[in-house]
Amino acid sequence: MKEILTEIGVGVLGLTWKEAIMFAIGGILIFLAIKFEYEPMLLLPIGFGAILVNIPLSSALSIDGEPGFLQILYNAGIVTELFPVLIFIAVGAMIDFKPLLQNPFMLFFGAAAQFGIFFTMMFALATGQFDLKEAASIGIIGAADGPTSIFVASKFAMNYLGPISVAAYSYMSLVPLIQPPVIRALTTKKERQMHMQYTTVEIPRIVEILFPILITLIAGILAPMSVALIGALMFGNLIRVCGVLERLSISAQNELANLVTLLLGITIGSTMTAGAFLDLRTIMILAMGLVAFVFDTAGGVLFAKLLNIFLPAHRKVNPMIGAAGISAFPMSGRVVQRMATKEDPTNFILMQAMSANVAGQLGSVVAGSMVLALVPAILAG
Repeated sequence: MKEILTEIGVGVLGLTWKEAIMFAIGGILIFLAIKFEYEPMLLLPIGFGAILVNIPLSSALSIDGEPGFLQILYNAGIVTELFPVLIFIAVGAMIDFKPLLQNPFMLFFGAAAQFGIFFTMMFALATGQFDLKEAASIGIIGAADGPTSIFVASKFAMNYLGPISVAAYSYMSLVPLIQPPVIRALTTKKERQMHMQYTTVEIPRIVEILFPILITLIAGILAPMSVALIGALMFGNLIRVCGVLERLSISAQNELANLVTLLLGITIGSTMTAGAFLDLRTIMILAMGLVAFVFDTAGGVLFAKLLNIFLPAHRKVNPMIGAAGISAFPMSGRVVQRMATKEDPTNFILMQAMSANVAGQLGSVVAGSMVLALVPAILAG
């Protein structure tokens, strides 16, 4: 009995204002997930994980010197990069690349909208607070792709995994609030009212099957570091389109995605200890994550405007399509369509926006792979 009272006393006395703040942050994430449905599948377990890990003497982290369940999950799923890779398989099974195959021209917007990654990376490096690997991990928040952010951070900046993950998923959920002001600031009403022609092209099944295989081969040969990301994504997509693994495809989209997302979220929350999270650099990471999203949107829009200078009148694109080139699928595509309808109720550019959005999914993985390949090469040189 005396030992129990002693442990309780140590636990109570171990509470500081820092842990109290982390409890509040965890509560805010849970509130946002439930009240406003901001990425609830991630923010809720992240928030609860943050609460668990900041309880003094928490058995979730260790029991009598042995790893607790959160530490075991961290070692098995994050350190080994297993959870992000499994998420990529699930995401690949969810993605329909047909809109992109019907409009391969949209690949350019998926590439242009990754500008914020490299801008933010350079900005983070210029602050002098982060080394190149940490700056790259911060910049990748602009991929608007949570698993990519986690994967890169687990390679380059494990100490900032918590704030990077929170920033990536929080800003993804806030795309409907972040993108419209940026788009309106960079376009005129006339540009936002531009109509675009959309022609449906029948995609042969063999093309759908060959697409993930060829993309994996090409990306893997050019950048071997990309194989884990691209390979997992394309394997999931191959399961979807092959036509003979329907049950596995459904399981990947549902059971696998749900279970791994749950474990991933609470494990990320376990990295949000008061000592590691309550730091000036954490605030800087959250701020620069927003910068990355803003410049991604701006890069896509400005690229579309530049392209229109050279395109014939009947081929010009609505500049808002460029903003849909980020990886936040399908939110960004819907935001663009909603803005187009608001300016002109007869304007329907959803299919083009979704094509660019799918291209952004692919572009974010390629950008993450480039960062993984280039940063070690730069440091080695």
